Amino acid sequence: MVRMRMLWRELADLVLPVDCAGCGRPRTSRALCGACQRLLTRQEPGRVWPSPSPAGLPTVYAAVAYADEARAVLLAHKERGALRLAVPLGGLLVRAIRASGRSVAIPDRGSPLLLVPLPSARRAVARRGHDATRRIARVAAAGLRREGVSARVFPVLRQRRVVEDQSGLSAGQRAWNLRGALEVVPGASGLFRGARVVIVDDLMTTGASLVEAARAVSTVSDGPPAAAVVAARSRRRGSGRSGGRVHETARDGAPVKALE
Repeated sequence: MVRMRMLWRELADLVLPVDCAGCGRPRTSRALCGACQRLLTRQEPGRVWPSPSPAGLPTVYAAVAYADEARAVLLAHKERGALRLAVPLGGLLVRAIRASGRSVAIPDRGSPLLLVPLPSARRAVARRGHDATRRIARVAAAGLRREGVSARVFPVLRQRRVVEDQSGLSAGQRAWNLRGALEVVPGASGLFRGARVVIVDDLMTTGASLVEAARAVSTVSDGPPAAAVVAARSRRRGSGRSGGRVHETARDGAPVKALE
């Protein structure tokens, strides 16, 4: 049933004109209008962290701030099944992955780069009709391969127990809810030998999911993984039309990032 729903959405995306997912400009031939596409790619990827920053958080890089048009695009892809948006979102994830090379070197053609998507709960995938993070990760891996990087998506994380819905939980509650909840599927540990690992997701909020994913991956990887996300939530909202860049901030309670 889920696969059939995904197929119908993909066919509809191919033949039906849509409004721009970012600004709502009507009847565009692409998922995003030119103005929104330029806006999102003008932002410079940078290192981000939530405030407070949880213990065990890997080094995280984001492509854009989770605000305005970026927020609209991510929600349209994840919650409303606008599947064609995986292409521009995957392109943004590539930018964040390349920025993460400051902490985990992007390998050459002969060394594998493993993109490990955060797993979604089965009930969420069934409700949405697709796995948003895995779809974006596949687009990003394909883009990296076209650039000569040996990138592969490894969906090897799974939930070992049922977790509560994260919405409405505080940062501390989310961390407690996810503690020990993920594991690497049996038999996958050998695939990590000699590889660079980047955990990927569409959005970072409190960082609790990335902490738990990094813990699970670190049990089988040769070194600590980095993390790359399309967007990170900021405490301060900027004007989506102002362009801007993602930048680092102090860890003393300042915003995660802001639009300049």
